[in-house]
Amino acid sequence: MTDKTDFKKTLDAYQARRGRFRILDVPATRYLMVDGHGDPNASPAFTGAIEALYPVAYKLKFASRRDLGRDYVVPPLEGLWWAEDMDSFTARRDKARWDWTLMIMVPDWIDPDMFTAAVGQAGAGNRPARLDDIRLGTLSEGRCVQTLHVGSFDDEAEVLARLHGEFVPGNGLRMVGRHHEIYLSDFRRVAPERQRTILRQPVAAASGA
Repeated sequence: MTDKTDFKKTLDAYQARRGRFRILDVPATRYLMVDGHGDPNASPAFTGAIEALYPVAYKLKFASRRDLGRDYVVPPLEGLWWAEDMDSFTARRDKARWDWTLMIMVPDWIDPDMFTAAVGQAGAGNRPARLDDIRLGTLSEGRCVQTLHVGSFDDEAEVLARLHGEFVPGNGLRMVGRHHEIYLSDFRRVAPERQRTILRQPVAAASGA
């Protein structure tokens, strides 16, 4: 039996502590990605993205174990979030204005041909409605700040206010890129008050810093 890699334990990018903001450098990482817009609680496109991502992710895992002898735990769901007016995300929480990309990390040994085959296999039976929207892409975030949030998504605002308004400028940084969340808990099964989510913000040196 081959060893099974759990990236949540082996990659520094998946490490975070509650109540602590940490600066780290995140290497370029490949993901299965699906884009969308609107309130995640009300958008069929959001549910459809999840329903398309997981079958492909598991087909890749099984192919890796079978064909390459490299087994791994399917990484957690992740999301990029943004809006034309970011206050609608961080302060007013106007979810109807949000844009998002849902993602699942793909190991670097998975090649494009394996991805194409996995999409075909995932569509062979009960075909997910958004299967054709999945792409294999690379995210290059570089320097980031992240922390662990425990609780409901609607309780993130206070943590984000401290991150954006205090920690980032206080360390001679400015925000770049998109707000990134890593869902260590399955929010479809875990009570909101127990959900564990890494909150990440790419940053760069502030002008003159």
